[in-house]
Amino acid sequence: MRPASMQSRVFDIDGHLTIPPTDWHPSLTAAGLRNPAVKGPAQYWLKVEGSFTRALQKQCRQSFHVEVRREGYATPTQDEASRLGIPHRQRAWIREVSLCGDNRPWVLARTIIPLNCLEGEGRRLLHLGNRPLGAYLFTSPHWQRGPLETGLCKPEIPGQPELARRSLFSGQSSSLLVGEYLLPALFQRNAL
Repeated sequence: MRPASMQSRVFDIDGHLTIPPTDWHPSLTAAGLRNPAVKGPAQYWLKVEGSFTRALQKQCRQSFHVEVRREGYATPTQDEASRLGIPHRQRAWIREVSLCGDNRPWVLARTIIPLNCLEGEGRRLLHLGNRPLGAYLFTSPHWQRGPLETGLCKPEIPGQPELARRSLFSGQSSSLLVGEYLLPALFQRNAL
């Protein structure tokens, strides 16, 4: 099921770079039983601990930046709502960005932020702009990352991600869901 269209702040800068439907697995090993590609060059990226953005920045030869593709209030997919433990039709702040290294999109990221996360200090999440979400999450003592899940994407058009990862970040009384979808350009560089 596709998410409802975003109603505010749409910056769809490159329409062919979209997130395809994805089957999620509780671990890299479980996903590897269905697709051995998770054991190839992607394995490093699927297992990165700590800030994914920081790991990408270290691989840049020139520059790193975040491009906001779209963000606003919308309805998460049924799978996302279930993972977050929120009612299926409850709206959330949804942020989609491209993480770009050396002026090329390497990763598409989709963050689902339930309304209860946007209270108090969480209001900052509405105003990240082109700043990485990780800069907020990994400098705040309130957020803890849960286990990584591995996603096997079902590309519908060339250039879409084939592999992804996601995890819940839990705060004092709420959680948000961060998905990172690896684009082929990330692997068209020199091997790590």
